[in-house]
Formats: sequence, C-alpha cells, structure tokens
Amino acid sequence: MVATHGNSQPHRVVIVGGGFGGLYAAQELGRSRHHVTLVDKRNFHLFQPLLYQVATGGLSAGDISSPLRAVLNQHKSVHVLLGEMIDIDPDRKRVILADRELEYDTAIVATGTRHHYFGNDHWEERAPSMKTIEDALEVRRRIFSAFEAAEKESDPAKRQAWLTFVVVGAGPTGVELAGALAELAHGTLVEDFRSINTSDARIVLLEGADRVLPPYPPELSASAMRSLENLGVEVQTQTFVTEIETGIVRFRSGDLVGEFASHTILWAAGVKASKIGLAIAERTGADLDRAGRIMVEPDLSVPGYPDLFAIGDLAHYAHQDEGKPLPGVAPVAMQQGQYVAQLVSRRLSGQSTPPFCYVDQGSLAVIGRNAAVADLGKLKLSGL
Repeated sequence: MVATHGNSQPHRVVIVGGGFGGLYAAQELGRSRHHVTLVDKRNFHLFQPLLYQVATGGLSAGDISSPLRAVLNQHKSVHVLLGEMIDIDPDRKRVILADRELEYDTAIVATGTRHHYFGNDHWEERAPSMKTIEDALEVRRRIFSAFEAAEKESDPAKRQAWLTFVVVGAGPTGVELAGALAELAHGTLVEDFRSINTSDARIVLLEGADRVLPPYPPELSASAMRSLENLGVEVQTQTFVTEIETGIVRFRSGDLVGEFASHTILWAAGVKASKIGLAIAERTGADLDRAGRIMVEPDLSVPGYPDLFAIGDLAHYAHQDEGKPLPGVAPVAMQQGQYVAQLVSRRLSGQSTPPFCYVDQGSLAVIGRNAAVADLGKLKLSGL
C-alpha cells in the first residue's frame, strides 16, 4: 500500500543529500513505500570517517564509497537522482536543482558541511581539507609526492621541508590523520627509499585549544596525547595558525610566534554548513548559527515550515543537553534521518511524534593501528 495525501496521490518526499542522514531517512521511508526521491550531486554514499585512511594510502577510494542505487535497490519506491540543489521555494514546495525543479509534500535537507578556514579561504589551495574523495586523493598525492621530492633533494634544509607534515586541528580527524601519517613515515615507508630515511619526517599537529580531542573527556585527551607522542607526533596546543604561504605555515602560541617550513600542510580545523543553509534561511527567515547551521524546531523542522526539515550537519539542534548543539557526527545524522522518516509516516496516519532526542552511544578516535580512545558515557577506554 502506497502512502497518500489528500488527493489520493503518493506522498512525495524529496531528500537532498546521500550522506548518513539522507541515506537513513531514505531507507526508513523506503520501508513505508512513500514516493521518495533522493537527490545527491554524487551517485555514491561516502563513509567520511575513513577519508584519512584513503589520504594515507591505507584504503582505496572504492573501499569507503558505495553506489546509492545499489544501497537502495531493495526499496522500489525510492528514486535516486543525480543533481545539485541550488535553492528552494518553500511556499510553492519546490526543491530547485541546477537543471530542474522537484515538487514535494515533505522535504528533508541533509547537505552536510564544507571546509571552514575562518575567513581565510585563500589558504585552501595550500592547505587542503578532507570532505570528499577528491580531497582525500589530493592529500594522498601531496603526501607521497613530498617523499619523492625529498628523495631527489640534496640540500638538507630543503629536504627537511619536504619531510615536514603539518596538520592543523586536533579534533578526531586531525588526530587520526596525524597518527596515520606518523605510522606511514616511521614504519610503512622506512625500507622503500634509498637517499632519505623517512623516519626523519616530522609530523606536527597544531591545536588552538588546550588539549587534543577537545570534545572528549580530559583523561581521554591525555591518553590520546601520549599515544600520538609515542608515534613520534609533535603536538602543540594553544597554538593558532596566522598565515599559510607556499612552503611555510606561521603560528602564534601565547606571546610566541614562529613558523614551520613545510610543503605539506593539511587542514582539519573546522567545518561550516553547506551553502544551502543560507538559501533556506533567506527563503524562510530561519536563523543560522555561526557555522551556518539552521536553528531547527524540536522536531527538526525549519521554523514556520512543518514540512521542511534540516538534519545532520546542516541542523543546529539545541533542544536537549542544556541548550548545547548536538555534535556533527554520523550517529546524530543517522538518528535524525530515521526520526524524520518515522515522523512523516506517523503524521500521515494522524499520530503525533515526541521531539527528537539523540541517544549518544559514545565516540571513538583511532590513533594509529594500535591505540584508540573511546568515550562510551560512563565507560571510558583507551589503549590497544
């Protein structure tokens, strides 16, 4: 039986974004057989938490990407459409793509995040971030090209610049990337070169807060710090990047200013919501937070538009945990996707739905192959 609205036509749900939030919403709605259209500018789902493994050569791109059509092929009422959302008309209920418009009865927007250079977008070319497969492959190219350039360089200072890798930002991505880089340089590649000793590589991790993994409990941050140092990573906290030029990153730490000569500077310091957040705010009058996320209602709808939802990294949800927004992690998006899908079905059958409530199952950060930290609420683990 196909779910319908007032004129006996199938209830049309348009989902924008095939990340964790959008995919989980599509799978849940597919079971209830609404007419669902999932739009994404890529035709695959990307497992972003493992991008750092692609960047350091541990995995191939195909290992962390799954075709959306294959993932959803059992849900016959779900249609996958390759396209890019550029705007929305919430009053006429239309999602506007670059080449067409889609009418909807319910729209779920889950377009995620993009890089955030805090007003220094010109740094992006010199310090790439990792949000897409292309980003990870470019980072991998730069990392391995640096070792190749060092192999040919006879000047010791210039060689060391090629062998210095600076990671900016010590959240989970930065910590995992720095750990994988250290293992690559100090282990995997040691026997592969003749003119250089890859163990001479410096892996520098810069963080503006007073500890690595700021969202984690202090004891786990301390454990992660020890694991990084055991891998040979040089960690500098309370350190802020002030300029990135070709071959140089400048920083400030308290009254101290300094610089590193490095040809491989990698950005893991921040993200902001996709540009679609601004488009929705302009069309609906919704408020945005400093990261460009939409301030949503307790049911994840956009204020004043009960049939338009923002989920995942596009949503600022501050209706639990004393008003603090939920973290931008995959489990939040997955639970929100399932919640909104169930809300749509319940609403059509005349049932009410309580506000969304995130159930935190814990978080994990991997530091190299033999160490990790896990915050599982009352249980906090670190080590092998």
